Formats: sequence, C-alpha cells, structure tokens
Amino acid sequence: MPERVAGGAGENAAEAGERGAGTGAGRGRRGLSSGPGRLLVTLYGIFTVGATSRSVYQLSTRFDEAPLAYLLSALAALVYAFITVSLVRGGERARRGALAACVAELAGVLTVGAWSVADPAAFPDATVWSDFGQGYLYLPVVLPVAGLLWLRRAPRAEGPDAPS
Repeated sequence: MPERVAGGAGENAAEAGERGAGTGAGRGRRGLSSGPGRLLVTLYGIFTVGATSRSVYQLSTRFDEAPLAYLLSALAALVYAFITVSLVRGGERARRGALAACVAELAGVLTVGAWSVADPAAFPDATVWSDFGQGYLYLPVVLPVAGLLWLRRAPRAEGPDAPS
C-alpha cells in the first residue's frame, strides 16, 4: 500500500490539524492572512503583479524617458512582493518584516507623493506612488496604513519564532 504524503490529496482536515498541532504552525502562522489579512494579501498581490509588470516593461523599453520614476515603480513592486509573502508566510519574524516594510512603503508614498506634487518636472512619467497614489485610487497610501493597523491587531504567532 503506498504511503500518503502529509498534506496530500488523501489527507482530511482532522489529520492536517493533528499534523500542525503543538508546532505553532497552525493558528499563529495563519493569523496574518486570515480575516482582513486575506483582503490585504489579495490587494498586495494585485499591486505586486501590476507594479512588477509595469516597471519591467518601462525599464526595458523606456528607461531613458524617466529613469527615476521607473526605478521607484520597481522598488514599489519589491516592497509589495515582500509584504505579500510576509503576510502569507505568517509568524512573528514575518510580522516584524511586514511592519518594517509597511513603514517604508508609507514613507515612500508620502515622500514621492509630496515630491511629485511640489516638483512635477522631476517625474515626467508617473510612479505608483506619484501624487500619493492618485492614479491608483489612493490605495498606495491607504494600504500601508491598513497593513500597519492589521499587523498590530492580528493574532500573535506562537512557536519557535515568537518572542519570549
């Protein structure tokens, strides 16, 4: 009789729960991407794909037109990807990393937003963060605030990477 692989198609919910019991892998790791965290993962995932594809295209075809704007879009894509992965991964280290990334993202949005309003000539083409994310319905300024609020309120991780 072939051996079943943990997490395989033949495993039921009770077996999966037993496998994660006592390891901290259950409740704490899922806490960041459950409830409102699920919406954040979805939105950050969409922004990751959008900012990555946009910046790859712009950097490879039009870099000389607005290098600063295109590099900032690539940076935004990296920040979005990091936050998405951290929320999905869960755990206390991921929480701390996502908190730091949300703070950096908010600082970037506020800095680039203010700079693009004060000196529009510095940005011949828009970035995700230009004009405080106006081209994206201001979600780039709302997302890090929502992320910070969620990361402070989400259930804490238990297990090997939780603080003692």
